[in-house]
Amino acid sequence: MQFASINGLTIHFADTGPRNAPAIVFSNSLGTDFRVWDKLLAAFEGSMRVIRYDKRGHGLTDAPPAPYRMEDHVGDLAGLLDHLKLKNAIVVGLSVGGMIAQGLHASRPDLIRAIVLMDTAHKIGTEPLWNDRIKAVEEKGIAAISPMILERWFSPAFRQQETTEFALWRNMLERTTVAGYSGTCAALRDADNTENAKRINVPVLLLAGSNDGSTPPDLVRSTHELIAGSRFEVIDGPGHLPCVEAPDVTAGLILDFIKENDLA
Repeated sequence: MQFASINGLTIHFADTGPRNAPAIVFSNSLGTDFRVWDKLLAAFEGSMRVIRYDKRGHGLTDAPPAPYRMEDHVGDLAGLLDHLKLKNAIVVGLSVGGMIAQGLHASRPDLIRAIVLMDTAHKIGTEPLWNDRIKAVEEKGIAAISPMILERWFSPAFRQQETTEFALWRNMLERTTVAGYSGTCAALRDADNTENAKRINVPVLLLAGSNDGSTPPDLVRSTHELIAGSRFEVIDGPGHLPCVEAPDVTAGLILDFIKENDLA
C-alpha cells in the first residue's frame, strides 16, 4: 500500500512499472476508486510507469468535509506528481478525472505531456442537476440514487449479463463516502473548463462510450471541437466506463495515440 501526505490529506496511490519509463497517470470518475483501471494495467505496466490514485473523498484517501472545489482535486494531483518527482506525464482522465486533467494543464502545464479525456467534457451537467444530486445523497445516502447512476454508467448488455461483476461496481459506488461524493458533485457543479480546453496545446485523445448516459458522445465531441488538433473516437458498446466494459479496445486506442505522437 502506497500513500503520501498531500495538501493536508493522506492520499492513497499505486506506482507500478519501470521507474525510468514514460509515466501514464490515471484519474478516475465520481464514485469509483483507482480499481476502475484494473483491466487496463496489463497493456501498460511492462513499458510504462503507471500511476493510479484515489482522489479526495474516494477509496482509501482522506475524505474532508464537503464541498470541494475543482482546484482542490487539481491541487491534489499536482501535489502527488510533485511528490513522485514526475513531469511530462500522459494523463488519462475519466469523467471528473478528465475535468481534473484539463485543470491540471491550465495550472501546471509542466506536468503534462499529453492528455486522454475519457467520457468527460469541458462542462458537465447544470447547477440544478448537481444541487439535486447533492441534496439526495446528503438526505438519503448514495444507495438511494445508485440505480439511476449505474444505468448511466453501464450499457444495457452489461447490466443484464454481467450480474456478479455489476454487483461489485454497485458496492464500490455505494461505499463511497457521502462527503467525497457530494463534495465532488459541488466541484463539478462549479467547474467550467471551456476556456481552458481552448488553450490546451499538447496531444489530446477524446474517447466516449456509445451508450454513455452521463456524458454522451455528442457532449464529448463538443469538447473535441474546442481543442485544436485533438482526436475523437466513439467506442461502440460501453456506457460511461469503457475501461470496464471494453478494456482491450480502450487500451488499444490509448496505445495507438501514444505511438502516433511518439510519447513512449
